[in-house]
Amino acid sequence: MDPQVEQLWTMANILGIVVVVAVALLLTILVLLVARIRKRVAAIKATLVAAQANTADTALITTTAGGVELVLAEGLEHHLFLGRVLGKVRS
Repeated sequence: MDPQVEQLWTMANILGIVVVVAVALLLTILVLLVARIRKRVAAIKATLVAAQANTADTALITTTAGGVELVLAEGLEHHLFLGRVLGKVRS
């Protein structure tokens, strides 16, 4: 074989090896990134499921708020009564 042709084939083979190694490296990086993304998506999904469970009973907030208002009103009545009995609150 002509030395020039042999040199071209050698360069082509080296270039081919470099391309194959680069493609393998890039595919490895891609696989690692996809695995990381999949893991983080699963974590986000678990967080969203937990948030959904935490907010499933939001319809009860108004009922609870009404109950809290009643408890506060009762507490105020007790405060005023005890204040009058002890002479600390004027009518």
